[in-house]
Amino acid sequence: MPNPVIQFGSERVELSDCPIEPSWILEGTPVARRYVLSNSADGSAGMIFWDCTAGRFHWHYGMDESIYFLEGSVTIKDQSGVWRHLESGDTVFFPAGSSAEWRVDRYIRKVAFCRVPMPRSVHLAKRAYRGLKRLVRLGNRTAAPRSLFEAV
Repeated sequence: MPNPVIQFGSERVELSDCPIEPSWILEGTPVARRYVLSNSADGSAGMIFWDCTAGRFHWHYGMDESIYFLEGSVTIKDQSGVWRHLESGDTVFFPAGSSAEWRVDRYIRKVAFCRVPMPRSVHLAKRAYRGLKRLVRLGNRTAAPRSLFEAV
């Protein structure tokens, strides 16, 4: 296995155009840009800076996305029709498969943590593996924990 590489970043980066799907735009001419800060080795997770100018649009989430707003404000309508005003310092989580309507009055800048959710079968296999490890550990109570997480 190759040595993992630690990635450092800064919010002082040049963002590239990242057009919003034209059929999603409801009002105005929002201009969106992004910069990919990092991607996990397996491609299942990443972190991006994203900004957008004024406009109203739908957004459909193909993966889990956790957002921390850095600058500006936005009003978001969830799938049940409830509007919520968010600004710098606020967070929101959109699970894969969800949709929302965004209304950006002037400008919004965010950092997004995106993750492709694991299939349910992987969760079940991991749970079974952890249960098996617990059984083995109970059978060998004198064994020291192998990692910090096992010690907790």
